[in-house]
Amino acid sequence: MNTLTILLIVLAVAALWLVFTFNSLVRLRNRAKEALSDIDVQLKRRFNLIPNLVETVKGYMQHEKSVLENVTKARAAVAGAGGNPINREEAESQLSNTLKTLFAVSENYPDLKANANFLDLQRELSDTENKIQASRRFYNTMVMSLNTKIQSFPTNLIAKPFGFHEEKFFEVETAAERELVAVKF
Repeated sequence: MNTLTILLIVLAVAALWLVFTFNSLVRLRNRAKEALSDIDVQLKRRFNLIPNLVETVKGYMQHEKSVLENVTKARAAVAGAGGNPINREEAESQLSNTLKTLFAVSENYPDLKANANFLDLQRELSDTENKIQASRRFYNTMVMSLNTKIQSFPTNLIAKPFGFHEEKFFEVETAAERELVAVKF
């Protein structure tokens, strides 16, 4: 083998490694974007279920008007937050807390607890909350994989020049979000 052949083989291997590394970074970045979109889908689902829940509960809880108003205000705050779901986290957290309060207050209404529409909506919202949490965990897993690859040698030599950057994790932003919801009657 002559020197030119060896040089061509080394260049071909380097080019293949570059293509493989670039494609793996693109794949991870797109999976992180998909995971973030999945969170948005579940948040939208919850957002759309709330008016049905409020209407179902209204007939049973006339004197618990403030609870219903708080749910409506929290939903409006989410709608007004706009932008990236990470930035909407505080409004979404407040909405989750008001829904928990609504379900706790509903315990005082036996007819409401037995109402099929209410039970179905409660199950749907509970299922949606679980899906939101699962979507956030999946997003954080994808972000961890992407960030690790971007930070690792020798991939970091490819990532920075080609414009790949680290993504932010979903995190609890305030101490209040870490506290349990206090339900008072």
